[in-house]
Amino acid sequence: MTVTPTAPSLVETPFGEFSTADEVAEGIDLTGRRAVVTGASSGIGVETARTLAGHGAQVTLAVRNTEAGEQVAADIRAGAPDARVDVRPLELADRASIAAFVEGWDGPLDLLVDNAGVMALPERTLVDGQEMQFATNHLGHFALATGLHRALAAADGARVVSVSSSAHLRCPVLFDDLAFSFVPYDPFLAYGQSKTANVLFAVEATRRWADDGITVNALMPGGIATGLQRYVDLEALMAARREAGASEVLKTPQQGAATSVLLAVSPLLEGVGGRYFEDCHEAPVIGERAESDGRHGVAPFALDPENAARLWTVSEGLLPTTR
Repeated sequence: MTVTPTAPSLVETPFGEFSTADEVAEGIDLTGRRAVVTGASSGIGVETARTLAGHGAQVTLAVRNTEAGEQVAADIRAGAPDARVDVRPLELADRASIAAFVEGWDGPLDLLVDNAGVMALPERTLVDGQEMQFATNHLGHFALATGLHRALAAADGARVVSVSSSAHLRCPVLFDDLAFSFVPYDPFLAYGQSKTANVLFAVEATRRWADDGITVNALMPGGIATGLQRYVDLEALMAARREAGASEVLKTPQQGAATSVLLAVSPLLEGVGGRYFEDCHEAPVIGERAESDGRHGVAPFALDPENAARLWTVSEGLLPTTR
């Protein structure tokens, strides 16, 4: 039975902020399971794929740069010669690329980790009329997951992992101005909107797909220095963390991948869906942003079922071929 996000108790685990993906997956046999990890050519996507493959899963690295993906696959095989890893091209801002990936998938899919993303583009950029971060981080993954729905439903208890961010606290989904045509564009507001959308997707997908045995959860991976922050002034970001009282210690990519892997494979999450996690625990809902250090807690608008249902309908309208 799927647990709704309004359940009174928060999910707690034996793991914490600096647990690694390998620690979370210890003792779990994924032999026979098939997984797709988007954005698996860098950052926490690499470590998510490495851990899943190291525990027996057949992992597809869905990446923009297939040459980089092949290098990652070779590195994974070097550390685990029996690892089953393949690489397929996927550009989340390109509907044709997503359609080709979906068309090329055959058979059940047990795990889909929506990990890829773009962050804080300095200038407003549109693709198919939509702001690039929303188009990539949300719409691209929405099209991919809904396109693979039948494959997920064909698996026994499939899980989808939606990598969000504490940046969702900065901005709800601006339903009346998704593309920042009137609201002045701000890189972090746009990023925050896309990350809120990632959480709302988990809420509505869990509701819609419960009868198929599919659960979807969202997460904040934590502070990790990766290529995602290519447009971010890291010194300014660390200064802001100090001012907010947040830890200045950044996670390693293996630590950053831990919550993704937890949601993907841990028996502790069996039947749990539509929730938001951080540091390997379910995050508490906060009443206002001032209650957070900017890194912890989930905003109520990100878990609101009406917002989630509305976003799904809007997304279907923006991707008319979506089923």
